[in-house]
Amino acid sequence: MTTTTIPAPQSHPSADGIWIGLRPAPGLCVPDVPVPEGATTCVVVQGGSVQWVGPEGAWPAAWNALPRHGAQGALATPGLVDCHTHLVYGGQRANEFAMRLAGATYEEVARAGGGIVSSVRATREASEDGLFALALPRLQALLDEGVCAIEIKSGYGLALEHERKQLRVARRLGEALGVTVRTTFLGAHALPPEYAGRSQDYTDLVCNEMLPALAVEGLVDAVDVFCERIAFTLAETEQVFQAAQRLGIPVKLHAEQLSDMGGSALAARYGALSCDHIEHLSQAGIDAMKQAGTVAVLLPGAYYTLRDTHLPPIAALREAGVPMAVSTDHNPGTSPALSLLLMANMACTLFRLTVPEALAGITTHAARALGLQDTHGLIASGRPANFVLWPFAEAAELAYWFGHKPAHTIVRQGRIVKQG
Repeated sequence: MTTTTIPAPQSHPSADGIWIGLRPAPGLCVPDVPVPEGATTCVVVQGGSVQWVGPEGAWPAAWNALPRHGAQGALATPGLVDCHTHLVYGGQRANEFAMRLAGATYEEVARAGGGIVSSVRATREASEDGLFALALPRLQALLDEGVCAIEIKSGYGLALEHERKQLRVARRLGEALGVTVRTTFLGAHALPPEYAGRSQDYTDLVCNEMLPALAVEGLVDAVDVFCERIAFTLAETEQVFQAAQRLGIPVKLHAEQLSDMGGSALAARYGALSCDHIEHLSQAGIDAMKQAGTVAVLLPGAYYTLRDTHLPPIAALREAGVPMAVSTDHNPGTSPALSLLLMANMACTLFRLTVPEALAGITTHAARALGLQDTHGLIASGRPANFVLWPFAEAAELAYWFGHKPAHTIVRQGRIVKQG
């Protein structure tokens, strides 16, 4: 096992008590009793869960004996949710950054032996403990900013033993740091070198051997595919979706990042939790996602790093009422980002989201993109206590400031993991 020293989650003090003097960010709190305009809100936490939300001083008498936690008028949001990351990997790909600066495209980098396959080599060479030690500070950086739930994908192993290694590390990270981790099997991320020219054979391996084995081991919460001209075809993507469907596992999709492959419409037919990237998403794809309730996950970090100029169809998504989440897409090649708040800023400045849309994108809609809409993404009764207090006068400051970690107090899974 790794020798990295990590405070046990249970060593953090309980958040049980009455939290008084909060100002919830608009739209991110559901009170049990309406709160008068201008009044502060209180949140009752007991047994690690939110029990009541309402006006200060109006909580039911049954909780009078609970301790008090003063928020002094701090802005309150749900715990942040990072719904698309590739956090577990070996090595780094700074050389590709230089290649792109010199004019190389995403496809040219991949064809030159870089890209995903480069990370595959480094990940296969690393031990499970080595990957855990590398991923730990990455996850901690996100948690320090207020993240309380996160998705971690595989996809840099591309062989059963190495995909298993990545997913085991993801599970260990959640247990070690006391954070909700959803694991996504992305075996269909790229074609491994040993299967060059044999895409169908590899797809068969993913569907018939890798996914069933990992599902039996309890390592898979969702299944993803990179559907793109440099990755997997629509037919291969559907084969993976069918394999997931047989196992009762929800699907997601890397869709329409570089071209319009029609992957979003396909994913919607399988009730996908989300379609991610979607810079080239068509109206037909938007309509299908709307009908299926599929979340659009915007990844401005990759858009920025790749110096893309083709914006996602934000106005059309907004008009259709498709929920838009925002995520870091943390990965070593195209989005080495470790700040979800910076992504909220980029979603506003690059993609023209409003501040309320961006904040819903890193909380409520991001939780829905992970199937966690009943437990995360809102401050409401019956949910685990995951919320963050911020020293801000208004919610817009969450997307306005960047370059620091402003969270004053972080309550995660019913524990006070940071208190200013």
